[in-house]
Order: sequence, then structure tokens, then C-alpha cells
Amino acid sequence: MPILEMKVPSPGESILEVEIASWLVEEGDYVHQDQSIAEIDSDKATLELPAEMSGRITLKAEEGDAVEVGAVICLIDTDAKAPAEAAAPAKAAAAPTPAPVKAAAAVKAPAPTPAPTPAAAPVAATAPSHASGHPSPTAAKLMSENGMAPGAVSGTGPDGRVLAQDVVAALAKGISAPAQAASNWTGSREIRMEKMSMLRRKVSERLVAVKNETAMLTTFNEVDMKPIMDLRKKYKEAFKAHHGVGLGFMSFFTKAVTSALEVYPMVNAMIDGKQVQLHDYADIGIAV
Repeated sequence: MPILEMKVPSPGESILEVEIASWLVEEGDYVHQDQSIAEIDSDKATLELPAEMSGRITLKAEEGDAVEVGAVICLIDTDAKAPAEAAAPAKAAAAPTPAPVKAAAAVKAPAPTPAPTPAAAPVAATAPSHASGHPSPTAAKLMSENGMAPGAVSGTGPDGRVLAQDVVAALAKGISAPAQAASNWTGSREIRMEKMSMLRRKVSERLVAVKNETAMLTTFNEVDMKPIMDLRKKYKEAFKAHHGVGLGFMSFFTKAVTSALEVYPMVNAMIDGKQVQLHDYADIGIAV
């Protein structure tokens, strides 16, 4: 069968519709079997869709489209030949192999001279993969939520794929606030609209339902306040002499909150229908 119809698989029980989060290939690209070609969102998870066979792909759905489970989203022409660029490296890798044989035949006495032959092995081993440096859906969301650049994390998964645990490990080592967030907080009151994934929309619906239907809780987290106490003690008298009021702790708390919202802008966002409204500023209300 020369034309293969790729259909949306069922992500789980009771899910009838998914959304095309992003295409990882372009129209007319030649794809290889098991290569990830798209990311699909559902109410429960974000999944990668691998190519069932090798061939040239024709897209039948756009990014952001909602499609039913079982619907055809792309076609793969399995009769299409791989592009010359893909075949060229294979010939180049095979070419160096006869060279050491000739060198060995020309000089029979010094057998150690063909020693450079192991250098050919790394050339073939360094063949690039479509997964190299590409984050998994979970890793991509973690990187996006924490403002991490695409190349900020090195992958340890198959063929160099960036996994969720790689992002968590990078965050555990500590990263500075993203430069993008720092440049946005320049005193402007701009608002940005971003479309939410199906999973985030479902989570927001569930959170609102929980807020309306269950009792609310208050959590307490312990922090080390000694550096703040020392700083306040050092500048307390000078602050009062200059401003005429005592230096309390509320200013430190407010600064900590605004700094945290700068690093995690999703906490400072609002939900507007199927989109999330992000703010490049923070309004802090303090009860007096």
C-alpha cells in the first residue's frame, strides 16, 4: 500500500477528541519510521506521534486543530525515495574503509601503520539523529514554564533526547532568572494572550470546580529569615532617619513575591476562555 493514512490514536479511555499541539516536521518532508512527527494534546496528557513507516509526508491538519480520535491527520507516501542528502553520508562513511586496505597492501612489513583505521569509527558514530536535543512533551512544558531556553539542557535520553528528569536535574542545580522575563519587567503594563493546551484547560476547569465545591486550606512553609533579620537590623536606624517610618518586614515579603512572579509568570496569569492572559507586571494588594 503506497499511501499510508496516519490516524489519531486513542490517548486513553473516554477521550474522543485531541488537539494538534505542534508539527515536528514540514509539509513534504521525508520522515523515517518511528520518527516523532507531531505532538498531540488531550485532556489527560501530551503525547508524541511517531511515524508508522518511512516516506514523504502530507499534512492533513493544522496546528491547533481539534480532531477526533481515529481521524486521518497526515498521509505518508511509502514509495517515495529518501533524499540524496540522507544517502550521501552513508556513501561517505563507506568510502574510507578501502583506503586502509590499500595502505596495508602497499607496505606489508610495517603492520602498525594502518593504526589510523579506528578514526573512521567515530565518523559513523556521530551521525545526527532527529531526536538529538529535542525535548519530550513533558520536558518541553517544564522548560517553557520555567523560562528555559531550548538549548539550556543537555539530553540523556535515546539519541540525545531531553527528558523530564534532565530538566528537573538542571533546575535542582539552580538557574538564574530568564533574561526574557527580566527584559519584560521594565515598568510597562503589557498583556499577552497565549492559547492553553487541552490539558491545561481541563486542569483549570477542575481547579475552579474544586474551589467552588470543597473546603479551602491554608498551607504554611518555613523559611530562613536570618538574612532578612540581619539586613533589617543593619539599615533600620538609617531607614527611619531618612523616611521617618520604621523598616518592617512587609517590604521584604512584597519584593520576594514580585521576584517569584517574575520567574513564574503563570502564577500571575488569568484564564480568559481557552486562552491564558499573561501580565508583564505585578499588582500586589496588602491589607492594612
